Parts: sequence; structure tokens; C-alpha cells
Amino acid sequence: MLKCRKKVIGHLNKCYSLAEYDEDGRRYMLCAAEKEDPCYQFDREGNRTGVMWEGPGGVMSMEQYNDVLLATWKFYSPNNSAEAKIVYYTKGEDGYDCHVLCDLPFVHRFGIISAEGRSWLVACTLKSAHAFKDDWTCPGRIWAAELPEDLKVFSAENQLVMKPLVSGLYRNHGFVKVTEDGRTFALVGTENGIYRVDPPAGGDDPVCEKILDAPASDMLYTDLDGDGERELFVLSPFHGDTVSIFKNGEEVYRYPEKLPFLHAITEVKTGEKTYAVTGNRQGSRDLLAFSWDPQTKTYTYDLLDRGAGAANCYFYREGDKDLLMAANRETDEIALYELWEE
Repeated sequence: MLKCRKKVIGHLNKCYSLAEYDEDGRRYMLCAAEKEDPCYQFDREGNRTGVMWEGPGGVMSMEQYNDVLLATWKFYSPNNSAEAKIVYYTKGEDGYDCHVLCDLPFVHRFGIISAEGRSWLVACTLKSAHAFKDDWTCPGRIWAAELPEDLKVFSAENQLVMKPLVSGLYRNHGFVKVTEDGRTFALVGTENGIYRVDPPAGGDDPVCEKILDAPASDMLYTDLDGDGERELFVLSPFHGDTVSIFKNGEEVYRYPEKLPFLHAITEVKTGEKTYAVTGNRQGSRDLLAFSWDPQTKTYTYDLLDRGAGAANCYFYREGDKDLLMAANRETDEIALYELWEE
């Protein structure tokens, strides 16, 4: 059984995105806001150490690349993201300076995949346009571009050129990076299904293939049952209420209750077990840890928290502690959960 001890380490209006950040030999945790609010910096023990920026927010994704921090900018909601773009931050004399990497309207998630010393930015647009609120008639895309070592050559006047890899994707929401055999690839969750994006097999552009023909809002690719083969742990449909596990393309488990507005998702490895942690933002707002029970030969779950409403969560280790940071958007609390098996 997975147990936890919760500590609220801060409050931030509509807290949303989480990431790690290395600077001057020290490692920090970041929490940024969905709306026009700041991004806070914490040490690994959960003490707030600074403010990365005051705004404008709209941060759906963050990731460090060499000495800069990439982030989405001005994605406030599916109905207010036409001005969204990917920016990067550098350390200046009076704080952190923001630079435009590329304009990419409706960009929601992104990540960097790599192989053999080369790196590519993979970015996903939730849609491509809309004429009215909740208009989903214009599908989004998966985009990619190879990255040079130094991103500081890019600016609003000299932007990184992104190429479309896959078009016609509706509610292009989910994104997770997976490392395997020294290579990093990405999974993208859409209403059309789940796509795998790999570094090029010899050419210049990443390679895409659909690996599951079922709607997905978010997913993990993880070996929960310990048999050496990964399962797809899937939240569906878009901002949906269903937790499923797929193995070799077949659904092998479905959580019996509905969890409205599923959103937070991360892999946790503590003790000798692997867990898929997920949280929903409506109803009871549970934070659940799913795992495999070798005694009963079935999937099971532990309740970690209730009522908080996590938008995202992030697992990391600090010393001898296994820690889960959560952006509990529905309660504006930034929380740190110390985890252990009992």
C-alpha cells in the first residue's frame, strides 16, 4: 500500500504546470500558473526560493534545455489561446528574461526528444482556429523542429521554424516523454488515438505512428505488472472520467467509478513497485495511485488525497525521500507529498 504525508508549500491562483530546473549547480522545482499569475521556484525540500516571472502565465508546459527554460506562454484556456507561443527564459541581472522561440497558436504541450546527440522539440496544438466558444471544428497538429545547442540565437524576429508532422488531430491534449534504450520518444494523446513520436530513423524529421486507436486525454507508458512489457495507462476521453489500462492494444482494466475531469498524471517508482498516479478536478477530486497486486493478480489503487483537485503532479527523489509535487489547481494550493510503501 502506498502511503503519503502531505504538506502545503504555497498558494498560487490556478496553479498548473510543474518542472525541474537546474541552475548554478542547484536543482529547483517550478510551479507556474494557468492564468495571468507568477511562476514560483522552490528548493527540493519544498521551501520557496524565488519568483521566476510575474506573468503573463498561460503556462501549460515547461522543460529545461541546456541553460534555458522553455515554456508555453498565453495559453489561458482552449477558448483563449490564439496568441499562444513557446518562449524561453534566461537568467539576467535583475531576474529572468523572456524571449520568443516561436509563435504557435493553440500550443498546449511540448517536450524534447533525443537520440545520438541530437534533440528535437515536439509541440502539440490543441486546435488550429475557432470561431466561437467551444468550437472544435478546426483540428490541431503535432509539430517538430531540430534544436541547435544554443537557443539564444532565436527571437521574435528570428524564430525557430516548426514543421507539421501529423494534422487532423482533435483535442490534441496529452503528452508524455519516455526514455528507452538511451533514446527519448513522446506519446501524444488525442481524440483520434495515441501517437508515438520517435527521433528520426535516418532522416531529418521525427517519425510518428498511431499505437492505440482509442480516444485519450492523457496517458502513461509504464510497466505496472512487472512482466517487462509496458502498459498504456489512459485517461479518456478529453478531460474525461474514465481510467483504463491497455496491454498489446486490448483494454485489460477499467476503474469501476467515474472520475470527472481527469487531468493530473505521473509515474511513481518507490520501494519495489511502480505506480500510475492520477487526479481529477471535479466531484470528489481524488488523487489515486494505481499498481499491480501480485497476490490477487489484478490492478489495485490507493487513495492519496481527496478534495484538492490536482491539474498536474511531478515525482522526484531528494536524498532518501520519494516526493510527489502537485499543482492543486482547484484549491490554488501547491502541495508536496512524501511517499512510502507500507
